[in-house]
Amino acid sequence: MKPFVLFFVLVVSGFAQDHWVETWTASQQTQRVAAPEFNNQTVRMIVRSTIGGKRARLEFANTYGATPLEIGAAHIAIRAKDSEIVPSSDRELMVNGKRSFAIPPGAVMVTDPVDLDIPKLTDLAVSVYVPGAASRQTQHSLGLHTTYISASGNVAGQPSIADAQTTQSWYWLSSIEVMAPAATSAIVAFGDSITEGYHSTPDTNRMWPAVFEERLLSKPGGPQFAVVNEAISGNQILHDRMGVNALARFDHDVLARAGVKWVVILEGINDFGMSAGAVTADEVIAGLRQMIDRAHAHGISVVGATLLPYEGAMYATDKGELSRTAVNQWIRTGGAYDGVIDFEAVTKDPAHPTRMKPEFDSGDHLHPNDTGYKAMADAVDPAIFRKK
Repeated sequence: MKPFVLFFVLVVSGFAQDHWVETWTASQQTQRVAAPEFNNQTVRMIVRSTIGGKRARLEFANTYGATPLEIGAAHIAIRAKDSEIVPSSDRELMVNGKRSFAIPPGAVMVTDPVDLDIPKLTDLAVSVYVPGAASRQTQHSLGLHTTYISASGNVAGQPSIADAQTTQSWYWLSSIEVMAPAATSAIVAFGDSITEGYHSTPDTNRMWPAVFEERLLSKPGGPQFAVVNEAISGNQILHDRMGVNALARFDHDVLARAGVKWVVILEGINDFGMSAGAVTADEVIAGLRQMIDRAHAHGISVVGATLLPYEGAMYATDKGELSRTAVNQWIRTGGAYDGVIDFEAVTKDPAHPTRMKPEFDSGDHLHPNDTGYKAMADAVDPAIFRKK
């Protein structure tokens, strides 16, 4: 083969190996209490990238909407501060070449790709204008980042939103993907409030998956993973409460996510606590096995994370504690997982092993504080994810 032809083949094949990988995700859930609709308003949501890329596309969801979701305009930009964007980075988003589109009830839509240089670990602003009445039913309630809501009108492409109302929920936005090299993949952190980062400081990215991602990306030349958060506070493996049960959302939140090679599952404590101990260890283990088997069928490796100590929490019971201990023993020794992270070992109080270390306790004896979440992130050995 001639040198020029060989060079051309190598270049083309190299580009062909690039693929879409999630840089940010949010699990969708329904609003549990009645909320006013948006109407002729713009919602600007702040999210943080994990890996970077020069081309992006977004997924919007109308998972729990009873009627089509009419989107009049959508934009993505690099965030400067507060609701301000970097104007030169603003990109209008389209679906099938159209700037306005409707998402049917229960459906998701992926935007056309846009060229945008997204650095790693960077705040992005995603702005959505809804021209008419739009339900808030499909959302992620605890975004832990400030969302800005205009008084009225389409200001999706404006440099800032004046006199905005604020919240910490995200609406309709379920993922952002970037085009990444073939060696780049995603790790999904799948779980409940302890993975979501409940009681961490808002707007600071102190959730354990975010802190772990900072560690991964701080090492030059190391494997490139996007650690994306698919957790819902109050979520259970077996029953609906805050969001549908984990088994029901596993397909969309893990199996359908772009570029996923690993999932870390930390879930089960709410099953015991919210049932006053009626849910058994065997039932939770059976649910975990289902997710492991489904992930393996899609070529995704699974890491099991042990449940944190929770004595003193509002819903803690002796029965639940026995079940938690049994599940943790199975996670460590059952051989079902491709790797194990022992969060219990790093967070328990050596003087009182069924309780969290006082210096890690946010105050409710269930959720860590910022220091506790960092200790969890530091306990994750990146070598686990180099096995594949």
